[in-house]
Amino acid sequence: MPGTPHTVRDVMTRTVVALRSDTTFKDIVKAMERWRVSALPVVDGEHRVVGVVSEADLLPKEEFRDGDPDRYARLRRLSDLTKAGARLAEELMTAPALTVPADETLARAARTMARHRIKRLPVVDADGVLQGIVSRSDLLKVFLRDDEDIAREVRREVVAFLFPDPVEPIRVEVRDGVVTMTGRVRDTSIVPVAARLVRAVEGVVGVDCVLMGAPRMPDLDPDLPAVAPVGEAGGDSTDRSGSRSS
Repeated sequence: MPGTPHTVRDVMTRTVVALRSDTTFKDIVKAMERWRVSALPVVDGEHRVVGVVSEADLLPKEEFRDGDPDRYARLRRLSDLTKAGARLAEELMTAPALTVPADETLARAARTMARHRIKRLPVVDADGVLQGIVSRSDLLKVFLRDDEDIAREVRREVVAFLFPDPVEPIRVEVRDGVVTMTGRVRDTSIVPVAARLVRAVEGVVGVDCVLMGAPRMPDLDPDLPAVAPVGEAGGDSTDRSGSRSS
C-alpha cells in the first residue's frame, strides 16, 4: 500500500501572526499589510483560536462609508452592516473559526479549503491552541516532488504489493508527475485498483496505466485436421448395426 501521506504539520507555516480580540481596526489593516496576508486568526488569552478576520470582514467599512444603504441592503446584508460599524477584532471576526488539526492529511485540508472557498486555515492542536497556518500554496508543495522519487514509491508500494509475480516485468516511468505503467500481469481485474493507488501517491499529476493480461496461448496442435462427425461426407460411414453401406 502507498506510504504514509504527508500531513498538514509537514507543510504548514509555523511562524504565525495572530490578533487579540481587542485589536483595533487600523492595527488589523497594518498587520495584514506588513505580513502580506489576507486573513489573520484571532486568539484568546490561552492562544486558542476563536475566530478569523479576513479582508472580506474589513471591506464593508469602506463599502458603506459614504452613504446609508437602501432597505434591500439592510435586510439582505445585516452582517456586513454590523461589521461596517465594528472597531475591534472580536466584532469583525468570523466565528467560530474554521480550523484544521496538525495531523490532518493534505487531501482533506484541500477539500476543506475548496468546500468553504478559503485560502488558508489556522492549524490547531487537540486543545484548539494555534500551531501554525496552512495555505493553498503549502498544499501544492507536494507537486514539487522529484519524478524519480515518485517512481520509486510506485514501484515499492504499489507494483511490488499488487503484482509480486507479473507475467513480464512492469515498467514505471514518471515524467512531469505523470506516471506511466506498462507490462503484463496475471490478474487484470486489479489493474483499476493499481491506477487508483498510484493516483493517491503524493506528487502524482496523472496516471497512464497500460497494463495488459497474459498473451493468449496458441492451439497445441494447430495443424491437425478437424474430425468430421460420423455420417458426414468425406469418408465411409457405418450404421449403428455395424454394417457398411455401399
